[in-house]
Amino acid sequence: MQDAIPTPENIDAVFLTRVLGSAGFGSAEVLGFTAERIGTGQLGRCYRFRLELANGGSDAPRSLVGKFPSDDAKSRETGVALGLYRKEVEFYRTLAPRLRIRTPHCYFAQVDGVGPDFALILEDMAPAIAGDQIRGCSPEVARAAALEVAGLHAPTWCDAKLREVDWVVGSSGASRPLYESLLPSFVARYGSELDADVIGILRRVAGASGPPFEYPAEPFSVVHIDYRLDNLLIDETCSPPRVTAVDWQSFVLGSPLSDVAYLLGASLLPEVRRPVERGIVRDYHARLIELGVRGYDWERCWADYRRGSFAGFAVTVVASMIVQETTRGNEMFLCMARRHARHALDLGAEEFLTPRG
Repeated sequence: MQDAIPTPENIDAVFLTRVLGSAGFGSAEVLGFTAERIGTGQLGRCYRFRLELANGGSDAPRSLVGKFPSDDAKSRETGVALGLYRKEVEFYRTLAPRLRIRTPHCYFAQVDGVGPDFALILEDMAPAIAGDQIRGCSPEVARAAALEVAGLHAPTWCDAKLREVDWVVGSSGASRPLYESLLPSFVARYGSELDADVIGILRRVAGASGPPFEYPAEPFSVVHIDYRLDNLLIDETCSPPRVTAVDWQSFVLGSPLSDVAYLLGASLLPEVRRPVERGIVRDYHARLIELGVRGYDWERCWADYRRGSFAGFAVTVVASMIVQETTRGNEMFLCMARRHARHALDLGAEEFLTPRG
């Protein structure tokens, strides 16, 4: 019988001592701890546990991060319906060890079926801090993040065996019918603050075949889907910046360049993005080759990147309508809609949209 899944309210020093022991710190004893809520996640809630240790040596962690289901009923229902809680637990249990992308070390991962009850105890990546989706980032941070995500794509590049794993293949929830049905509500909520050409291309996606719902069959890999600043922990005390990817709830098999386009389109202000994006994508492509990807030339990579500029449309419209509405969330989704739409327009990516009869 599975032990009860810990919650922020019932975690105790005995449990944390056991977690450290299972990670190889057998002599460490947690005498006490404090817990503080961190982050702004909408499907989960995170806490930092600062530990008072006896023994354990200098390398035993003095703080850990715990992730648990959201305390909002609507968000929990979304997490269960889309299998997102199970996905994240299985990611850390099974998939992370084969990847070359930096992720937190996982000390504990447990889920009850598909949730909502789950718990993750993860490495605390401090002094790295979460990026700010609204503020954006520098080209240096964007480049570091693009190179890092190549370490997700290359090890899973066109791996047909992954198509047989149900928690990998599972839906991201962002289907075209759902996008079409939610777009009027999205426009009703945000349309007064969006330019006409932004609303126009959001609507054009709803009435066309192509991205972000259909991509060429190859190449494919595991894609994060929500690879943006709020889901990245960034340490700018290093040069280049060190980036760690978190929030592995939504990954699926998809077009690798959609992650890169989503990252750059959302993270860089348009006037900052335009002069640097081609160089960053070239560096990403070189990193793929370095990690063993073959038969994927630069011209195909750039075309796939342009096609991927639509990736943020689905996340923006669908997620904004199915999670708890918050003031920051509204500001973030507005920001994303503007930047992703401008990105696609800047790149002339409408050519990848085919009107449906």
